[in-house]
Amino acid sequence: MNATIDIQPMPTDRVVRIYLLEVWFELLKLLRTPMFAVPTLLFPLSFYVFFGLVLPGQWSGLEKSTYLLATYGVFGVIGPALFGFGVGLAMERENGLLELKRVSPMPTGAYFAAKIAMSLVFAASVVVLLTLAAVGFGDVRIAPARWLLLLAVLLLGTLPFCAMGLWIGTLVKGQAAVAIVNLVYLPMSMLSGLWVPLMVFPELLQKLAVVWPAWHLGQMALGVVGQVHGVAYGWHAAVLLATTTLFLALATARLQRMGGR
Repeated sequence: MNATIDIQPMPTDRVVRIYLLEVWFELLKLLRTPMFAVPTLLFPLSFYVFFGLVLPGQWSGLEKSTYLLATYGVFGVIGPALFGFGVGLAMERENGLLELKRVSPMPTGAYFAAKIAMSLVFAASVVVLLTLAAVGFGDVRIAPARWLLLLAVLLLGTLPFCAMGLWIGTLVKGQAAVAIVNLVYLPMSMLSGLWVPLMVFPELLQKLAVVWPAWHLGQMALGVVGQVHGVAYGWHAAVLLATTTLFLALATARLQRMGGR
């Protein structure tokens, strides 16, 4: 006699509870990790205060404090996405936690949803801190509706960097992921004009900025705050969507290969 096992689908309320618990535990884990939480929140703010508020000088045709609010906003939201996925996944692969989660009854989507939620929470916190500094000390005036649009653009713009970090996390383990993420994050931020405007760079580097997804997100953010005019939002969004799709495909292929080992 052949025995059959009747596997019942998990009740919806239980699935929702698992997702919420995984999100909460992910956020709690990172809040208890000062090496992640403190730099993620304070580095963009410190750079903005120094370059945007303390360092003297005016830029022709630009409002420096407003311009850097947008670009350091981009810089600030990329960090949690790249490090949360790239380093987080790499560490969890190394210590065996990823394998433990795979064999548990937890839905696979809960793991990734928790990391996306973490990225969004930290990203929103960075934007709020930057805005408080900009409005309180930089004499930046931005309408609430425009600020909400900027926040939406920045939060949605984290997705390609979540995908990029996910791919990096499937390639290497542990501290190697920290080095690789930094090698991607810092040069990309500088060459995308997130620290200072691209006009200070040689013409060749200005033209090559188009290859960086951070530049495309930066152009959209600058357009929202009125520091760049005639922004082709559709084109920039298409590039970011294509970047997300590419790195998700690469990461999925790697995860499937690892799952078959």
